[in-house]
Amino acid sequence: MNPTFKAALWMMGSIASFSSMAVAGREVAVELDTFEIMMFRSLFGVLIVVMIAALAGTWREINTGNMRLHTVRNLAHFTGQNLWFYAVTAIPLAQVFALEFTSPLWVIVLSPLILGERLTGMRALAAVMGFIGILIVARPDMAGINAGVISAASAAIFFALSIMFTKRLTRTQSITCILFYLTAMQLVFGIIAAGYDGDIAVPSADALPFVVLIGAAGLLAHFCLTNALALAPATVVVPIDFIRLPAIAVVGMLLYNEALDIWVFAGAAIIFAGNYINIWSETRQKS
Repeated sequence: MNPTFKAALWMMGSIASFSSMAVAGREVAVELDTFEIMMFRSLFGVLIVVMIAALAGTWREINTGNMRLHTVRNLAHFTGQNLWFYAVTAIPLAQVFALEFTSPLWVIVLSPLILGERLTGMRALAAVMGFIGILIVARPDMAGINAGVISAASAAIFFALSIMFTKRLTRTQSITCILFYLTAMQLVFGIIAAGYDGDIAVPSADALPFVVLIGAAGLLAHFCLTNALALAPATVVVPIDFIRLPAIAVVGMLLYNEALDIWVFAGAAIIFAGNYINIWSETRQKS
């Protein structure tokens, strides 16, 4: 199977996982703040990674190489994820994802500097088409800027940095090692941030399943994303994630009565077209 096509399949798993995490995050926000959500998410993530590493016999792959890069990557992700969880509770899901998806533009601009990847015309076209589709779906109202909008837009920058540093880590580190430090470091960050005031809330019986879902979905999303980045350049992988926007718009409509109209599907068509053209071009070049 072509590596680019495999990367696209991994991204489908990432899209489903991130969407599940957004819904679960909104459900538990009435009990937990963003730091507490991140702490419990990372706690369950560490347990899952350790269990899988033990069963799969990949425990020895965890090493202390590139600790500086692991730390920078996880600080960027921790910051972006906290901003994202706040935005999920403050503005419609489709708007959160629309603003989050400015991150591929940052990846495309910065990846030649950080990753040394070549920016081709087809990759740029896919990103531009995806962003046009997002604008059609979200039709952002600049007069409506608030804390949620600013948080989502800021999260996009930190996610772009996280993606590029993850790509660099895949060159020397195994997926088990990357995911272990992803969860372990962010557990430490979460404990510090959530416990600085001496008060950490414990999820209720009703909220606990959603907290577990956040942990499992967050880990699975990064497992899928890391596999995709190991198979294809970041400028190919990231635009595929645009598909998550029309998907979450439908979820928002069904679960939270958020507005959904024909423009969502028009934008989705452009997003799909841009990704199809990009994947087709990459597959043809590999062949």
